[in-house]
Amino acid sequence: MAREMAEQPARLRHLIDRSDAIAEQVRAVAPVPLTGITIVARGSSDHAAVYGRYLLEAATGKPVSLAAPSLHTLYGVDVDYSGQLVVAVSQSGATPEIVTTLRALQHAGGRGLAITNDPESALAKAAGETIELEMGAERAVPATKTVTGQLTAFAIAALALGRVPFTDGELDAVPHWVQAVLDDGGAPAAAAQALAGASQLIIVARGYLFAAALETALKLKETCSVFADGYSAADLRHGAIAAVTSGLAVVALCAPGPALADVASLIGELRARRARVLVVGSGERADVPLPGEVPEPLAPIVAVVRGQQLAYELALRLGCDPDRPEGLTKVTPT
Repeated sequence: MAREMAEQPARLRHLIDRSDAIAEQVRAVAPVPLTGITIVARGSSDHAAVYGRYLLEAATGKPVSLAAPSLHTLYGVDVDYSGQLVVAVSQSGATPEIVTTLRALQHAGGRGLAITNDPESALAKAAGETIELEMGAERAVPATKTVTGQLTAFAIAALALGRVPFTDGELDAVPHWVQAVLDDGGAPAAAAQALAGASQLIIVARGYLFAAALETALKLKETCSVFADGYSAADLRHGAIAAVTSGLAVVALCAPGPALADVASLIGELRARRARVLVVGSGERADVPLPGEVPEPLAPIVAVVRGQQLAYELALRLGCDPDRPEGLTKVTPT
């Protein structure tokens, strides 16, 4: 896991250098006119899809939704997907229900785009076009470089389809920012030490960073066998905050932008409830810093790497094997 995390800057650089060619693929498969986008995914890929939903809707001005695969694999619903770009996301490209759902939505009129690390996979063969991540073989069970690759692929797809809330130069700087956080191992190690006694914790964010909160929670569950749950700051306030009691461990993700004030306010509320809050973000008050120059719409890529570091360091302190979590396999055959 550590070795694959360390590969991310170079792998992301290679992916971003292919942006023009990838953008041509995306534009070639997208329907004209485009009426909307549906994303199909599970697990870590689903968290990348949440990020993609935010970016693609902002860029295209069209509704973007996350598919419910069971409607197609179990219930056989009949839905018209004419005018829809269907984006199916899977690291391996081998998850049966993702392949089946993509085929069903294409049969219903959608235009299929796969995002996968395996260009020879069943998913790639089923799709009209495929964004090949080219992140290299991933051997640890918890996905790391393929997740940041998927997030970056969504940023490139959004750039291809509309007006994005970041510049070409900022996207080009992502590998540099990822390298900067990987070079700083002290902060996540100290945070992991502070969390070592927690039996459960929550990860909270809002807006673009919500996807990173979900992915960080999953990495902690996978590698450490602790109960961790990701929340939107807004959703946490809708009842779930009642379960926040004294001593509960909370990791809050934030970056400068429209969502920052709300997350900062929530941090104050959580601390008033005597929760133990660790902040992953930019600024002097952050326990685990993010580079201050990262724009909010690209911050999830870097924050996910911080989540990987935190999960890895905590696993070591708990005596867990982060590469081979008990009872998990690389491909989940749902």
